[in-house]
Formats: sequence, structure tokens, C-alpha cells
Amino acid sequence: MQASKRISTILGGGSDGWEVFLRAREMIDGGTPVTELTIGEHDIRTAAPILQDMHRSALGGHTGYAAVPGTAELRDAIAKRVTERTGVPTKRENVMITPGGQAALFAAHTAVIDPGDTALYLDPYYATYPGTLRGASATPLAIQAHASNAFQPRAADIAAVAKGAKSLLVNSPNNPTGVVYSRETLESIADVCKEHDLWLISDEVYDTQIWEGEHISPRALDGMAERTLVIGSMSKSHAMTGSRIGWVIGPEAMIEHLINLATHTTYGVAGFIQDAALFALVQGDDFEVEIAEPFRRRRELAQNVLAQQNVVGVVPNGGAMYMMLDVSATGLSGQDFAFALLEKHHIAVMPGESFGTAAAGHVRVAMTIEDGAFEEALKTLCSFAKGLAEKA
Repeated sequence: MQASKRISTILGGGSDGWEVFLRAREMIDGGTPVTELTIGEHDIRTAAPILQDMHRSALGGHTGYAAVPGTAELRDAIAKRVTERTGVPTKRENVMITPGGQAALFAAHTAVIDPGDTALYLDPYYATYPGTLRGASATPLAIQAHASNAFQPRAADIAAVAKGAKSLLVNSPNNPTGVVYSRETLESIADVCKEHDLWLISDEVYDTQIWEGEHISPRALDGMAERTLVIGSMSKSHAMTGSRIGWVIGPEAMIEHLINLATHTTYGVAGFIQDAALFALVQGDDFEVEIAEPFRRRRELAQNVLAQQNVVGVVPNGGAMYMMLDVSATGLSGQDFAFALLEKHHIAVMPGESFGTAAAGHVRVAMTIEDGAFEEALKTLCSFAKGLAEKA
């Protein structure tokens, strides 16, 4: 007996990009301390008041089947939040709650893709994107955003392959680069979507982590609300990664279809987790700023360290909890550099190649450890790169 092609081909016959991360975890399990700058996991845990509210809700009996689309109160709160932040009128009927942003990505593509349809996405990309598209029975097609253009995607590159495609997936602020797409970039992408009748799926889970520029939801652009599905999550904005709660926002008719999909797949999200998410959202903007502040602070630390050397280049990161560093001066690929850094100094970073081909020769650094340790690790990385470059 064999697994279905949909499941057995999720990785596309290649790597899933997690080799350095897995090697670091092997070292840790073997007793070797490793400084991990790999995954986007807050170094703080979910705030105690959120957990207390979750506990209160569970003890209060909200442990049975919850409404599949999400509780009315949570959907209303998210709709209000989106309306206020984007200016796009949004109602409960435009929102469906999902078990995290990853489930929202899968559901959104399943909603717009027929088997074999081409689904476009941008390279560099979050590591799960290609597999998510294959899992939704799509034919994934990556479009490179180039380091020479600060990883801002070019509309002409998208238009060149858009004919016959069904959807385009974008992510701003971007993981892995930290780039925030400009209004000009997003408007040009919107024009391509309208010209080629593409669904735009916009992953906006880092919308509260903006260091420079502004976050613009493509759904707010002219003529885009009816063809855009927005992915949101409590993971990054409220440090609720393990709670697995996210959402899809879109046209009412599409949300109705997504509710049907959820009824036959996830059957919703636990009520006590939804109640905790509602409690967290009600804490307002100040709480979200508090969650984001460590990454703003560490970005400044990193900029100071990087300014004192000339070997490691940095991609201007206007948002998110990551920095993309150019280590090509060492003569190594991003993957070889990452493995060498791990073995020599027990510092784990993600190779740029884990996120596609456009970031080859780069590494992604997650700003997710205590300030002093982060600064010291970055100094060691730069010193290591300098030594390699002198030998190259």
C-alpha cells in the first residue's frame, strides 16, 4: 500500500530546509549547549493573564464543541480590529477562525485551487509554503524577489508567469527577509492580480512588528477586497504560538465555503482557546507593542554590531523578528556557512537556501533570545565570517 501522491509529494522530492535546525536539536539532546537563532519563537511565554483567562474559560465549561466558524464574539473582535487598522469594512461574516495561521494558509489555498492549478508564491518564502500548495493539490511556481532590489518583488516578474495561474501568495512583513513591501510594490502586485484574475492570499501574521515604513494590507487597495484572502494569527502578535489560533478574512461567499471545509476537516478551534484569544485582543495596542518591543530593541543592537564590520551584509528589515544576512563574502553558501558556524561556535542560524534560491549566500537570524546573548552571538557570527572571508 502507498501513500497518496498529494501526501508523498509534499516536499517535491527535495529538502524541507530544516537540516541545520535538526542538527542543532540533536546537539542539544546530546548535551551540547547551542545558541538557537533559528525559528520564530518568542523567548517570552504567553502572558500569564491570557493563560489565566484560558483556564477560567475551560473550568467554566467551554470545553465542548465550539462553533465551527469561531465564536461570534471573537469573530466580531477580529472584524473590528481589521476595520480599524485597514479601513476596509469587515463583519463577522468575513472572518473564519482556524487552528493557527498554517491551517489558514492551507484552507485558503484549498478554497481557490483546483487540482493541478498553478499557485504562485514569492522566493524567498516561509519554508512551509511550497508544501502547503502541493498539499492543496496545486502546482507551485516560485517567483524570485532579488537581493539587488532589497527583496521587493517586481510586478513584471509576476506578470511574466501569471497567465493561467489561479492564485498568488504574498507575505509582508516578510519571513524570512524582514522586508516590508512598499505601497508601490503592493499596488503593482494588485494590478497584476486584477489583470490576470488572480486570487491574492496575503499572509499578514507579522502585521504588529513594523520597525520602518507602514503595514499595508492588499485587501485595502482599490478593487482587491473581493479577490483577497488575508491570513492572520495570534502567534506572533500575542506570543500565543502553541495555542494554534488564527483566521482567514475574505468575501462572505468564500468564507461560507471555508466554513464548509472546516466542518469536514478541523471542526473548529477549542472554545477556551478562542476565549483566551478574545481576552488577549481586548488588551489593545499597548499590549501588542509590548510583545513586539524586544525585537525592535534587538534590531537596533544588531544594526550597531553590523555597522562595525564590512564582511556581513544586511538586508534592510522593516519588520518581523528576523534579519537576513549576506555571508557570500566568505565564499560559502548559506547552508555551508550555517553548518560551519554551528559546528565551530554552537550557534544555529537558518540558511538562506532553506527559503528558496533567491536568498542563496544568506542566512536568516531570528532575534529571539535575550539581548546580551543575541548581541554576543551576532558578534561571533561576524568574527567567524571575517576569518572565512580572509581565507577565501
